[in-house]
Amino acid sequence: QMQLVESGGGLVQAGGSLTLSCAASGNIVPITLMAWYRQAPGKQRELVASLSGGGRSSYLDSVKGRFTISRNNRKDTTYLQMNALKPEDTGVYYCHMVGDHDVGFADYWGQGTQVTVSS
Repeated sequence: QMQLVESGGGLVQAGGSLTLSCAASGNIVPITLMAWYRQAPGKQRELVASLSGGGRSSYLDSVKGRFTISRNNRKDTTYLQMNALKPEDTGVYYCHMVGDHDVGFADYWGQGTQVTVSS
């Protein structure tokens, strides 16, 4: 079974930066998609950024130009570099990976990490 472990959240002032990491461990399978979601209090979870197996990235409009999703060379760890943070970026951030098993695809989620941006 593959697990995802997140790290890097915390408290930062508006305008600051944070980098989140999400590493796959255990029985790692080929990963076809990496993504970051966030959920603010009282709101639905939203997709923040995604990175396809082919290297194509996409972003939520409100974070374009400020956030960057990337991965390591082994393609088992994803990062979310967050710059120029705003209070509205506050929430629990979850990483998501889609694993390619021989019999189909499976979704994997990290445990979530809190990001709090103070004004």
